[in-house]
Amino acid sequence: MKLGDGVEAAIHCANMLAGLEEGRTLPASALAEYHGVSPSYLLKHLKELVAARVFESVSGPHGGYRLARTPDRISLLDIVLAVEGREPAFRCAEIRQRGPGKLEPAAYTKPCGINAAMLRAERAYRAVLAETKLSDIIAGYQADADPRAITFACGYLARNQRPQA
Repeated sequence: MKLGDGVEAAIHCANMLAGLEEGRTLPASALAEYHGVSPSYLLKHLKELVAARVFESVSGPHGGYRLARTPDRISLLDIVLAVEGREPAFRCAEIRQRGPGKLEPAAYTKPCGINAAMLRAERAYRAVLAETKLSDIIAGYQADADPRAITFACGYLARNQRPQA
């Protein structure tokens, strides 16, 4: 299974927004610059996260983005579904019913075993993402990251966050 690059960018942006002071926002341009991604590419994903109520968008001169909920109430699954959509990664096309060896439709009364196995894997994968909160990611980062990276991130955030409207 391969997730798009937007998932990584979205999780990193959520991690950064969690560091904002109360009521403050961070412009999309600052998020894009910090992560070295195209602003137009990132804006697409930011809009998806706002639509999913993971992020909030604030308009105006002090506008930007912030988390819509506290980090302990945002799961990685919330972020993945916002960016990738709700469809399972594996979609059975019933190719067993094609080709020269296909039988009449009545011969396929039992679900495809491959589809069933892939859906079990999808449920397990989503369960782990659902139980992993953004706050867990933040705690891991704070415990394991190089202190220079944390210092730089905090300074960048302080310089680029916008005051309360």
